[in-house]
Amino acid sequence: MAERDYYEVLGVKKGASVEELKKAYRKLAVKYHPDKNPGDKQAEERFKEINEAYAVLSDPKKKEEYDQFGSTNFHQRFSQEDIFRGFDVGDMFKGQGFGTEDIFSRLFGDAMRRQRGARQDGGPRHGGMGGMGGMGVKGDDYNMEVSVTFRDSYDGAEKRIAYLRDGVREELSVKIPAGIEDGAKLRVAGKGAAGRMGGAAGDIYLTVKVGADPNFQREGDDIMAPLDVKFSEAVLGGAVEVPTMQGTKRIKIPAGIQSGTKVRLKGLGFHPMGKKERGDMYVRIGVQVPEHLTARQRELVEELAKEGL
Repeated sequence: MAERDYYEVLGVKKGASVEELKKAYRKLAVKYHPDKNPGDKQAEERFKEINEAYAVLSDPKKKEEYDQFGSTNFHQRFSQEDIFRGFDVGDMFKGQGFGTEDIFSRLFGDAMRRQRGARQDGGPRHGGMGGMGGMGVKGDDYNMEVSVTFRDSYDGAEKRIAYLRDGVREELSVKIPAGIEDGAKLRVAGKGAAGRMGGAAGDIYLTVKVGADPNFQREGDDIMAPLDVKFSEAVLGGAVEVPTMQGTKRIKIPAGIQSGTKVRLKGLGFHPMGKKERGDMYVRIGVQVPEHLTARQRELVEELAKEGL
């Protein structure tokens, strides 16, 4: 499904209790259940959204990851099979006269059929078992680092990664989402070591290392940048050109501005993953003190000192 907020899908607030989640899920799932809406594709898509949202939010570990990383990063780390691993609504719909297993298998395809097969064969509901009646062994995951520039993390980028897979050199292209933070992890499904006995291949987990920038510093979703102005500009005010991640911008310096004051440039910060609005940029003002003065400059400064400045 499109990457909608799972809490929004179920109509609950973040931090909703287990019972609140279950109540919201049951109400919506019954309303949009395909048996109740035969031939209604829109209702079917809504039913899929509702089940995916509940599969994540009803699982403490998946919910923790979703709350920590947000929708976009969560979907890069978890495939649909991962999302539905261990998901079982049991008898929740039987009182309404609805079935579950056949509906889920039809709507979610292989991801749900593998889960169903593993349960029928007595296999575990969690972990990397798949194929061969649930007896296949998932391949090992690979953990690697990918280095990106500050600009890459701001705009997003595509990186080529070379690595050894089961002793053979391979390359793959990885999309770096705009707004990604240093230390974030990206998951590339199925590109790890080959599985055994028909099991699925492992995954690759990439830890993102964002390089520093000489002009900018990230603080959350905001960008901080120092700017030194002349003493006369600080006293009298004026307008100056400042570099930003979106090109040079002209800002107004209010008369009498103090060193350390921050001037806000709305919407010029990072685009946080899974959110609609960008952060802001803040220009931190410093006042230049000249190390060397001409005779005339010294004379003028001395006159200012006599006037109490």
